[in-house]
Order: sequence, then C-alpha cells, then structure tokens
Amino acid sequence: MQINGVASEAVRAKSHRPFFPKARCLLQAGLFVFTGFAALSAPDEAKADFRVCNGTQNLVGVAIGYRAKEGWMTEGWWQVPATTCATLIEGELQSRYYYLYAEDAARGGRWTGDVNMCVAENEFKITGVQDCFARGFQRMGFKEYDTGRQGSWMVQLSDTPGTQESQN
Repeated sequence: MQINGVASEAVRAKSHRPFFPKARCLLQAGLFVFTGFAALSAPDEAKADFRVCNGTQNLVGVAIGYRAKEGWMTEGWWQVPATTCATLIEGELQSRYYYLYAEDAARGGRWTGDVNMCVAENEFKITGVQDCFARGFQRMGFKEYDTGRQGSWMVQLSDTPGTQESQN
C-alpha cells in the first residue's frame, strides 16, 4: 500500500521513530541560547546604581554628595554629554539621601539646591562639608534627593526649570 506515493511501511517506520531525543536536544540548545542571552542582558536591567541623565543639548558637569562611613563626601566632576547618562555610584545605594550639583558647560546654567557642600575646580573627592573656603575649596548648593532607600536612582536634568525630577 502507498500513502502519498511512499510505501506505508516507510511511513509507519518514520512515524514510530523516537521524537523526544531530538526535541530534548533542541530544547537544551534553546535553553542554552536563552540563558546566554539572559546572562548578557540581565546585568544592565538589574544593576543598581545612581545615574544622571542629561536631557540638554550641552555638556554638563556633575558633582554628587552623600554620607559615608568617613563622614560627608562630595565627588566630581562627571562630564555628561548632551542626551546621555552617566553612572555616578555603581552598585546598590547605601544611603537614603544623595545630593547633586550640576553646571551647563556651554551656557553656565546650574542645577542647585539648599544644602551647602564643598567642590573643587578639577576632579575631586572631598571628605567633610565644613570650612570649604578655609580648606581651599568652593562651596556650592546641592539639591537633596530622598531615594526612600531604593537600591537605584536616576536624575533627569533638563533645560526646563522644574522638570529635573528624579526617578527610580
């Protein structure tokens, strides 16, 4: 007897051939590819940090302040090009409050706040916020961000006043 021009014995033999070993190999290969993809993509998504995104058309210099074991710390300058983001603190955030000061390199605009901390003209990491001038530093007003103890936080800087709200 023939089915679609093929002897029925041949069709029967093909239909009884074990499918699962091939399926298992394909499934394992698929899981391997998926796991590899997940391993490559997951760190970016799950990464906890403090980021600043520059929504302006100019280069922005950014400084951050925070409480550490050694006391109050300020660090800078991160240069954040137009329409890009920079990670200021990598890893899980350890403090509830972080402080940010930023300057527009081209137009001189500033993102400031009411909390005075020390900065330097060039790259810096300063311990303490008292006597900035006496220690050879400048004093600038930083804006406070209450992260609510979130593991990561992002601040969006923009040209429009009042729109540089933070997001987690």
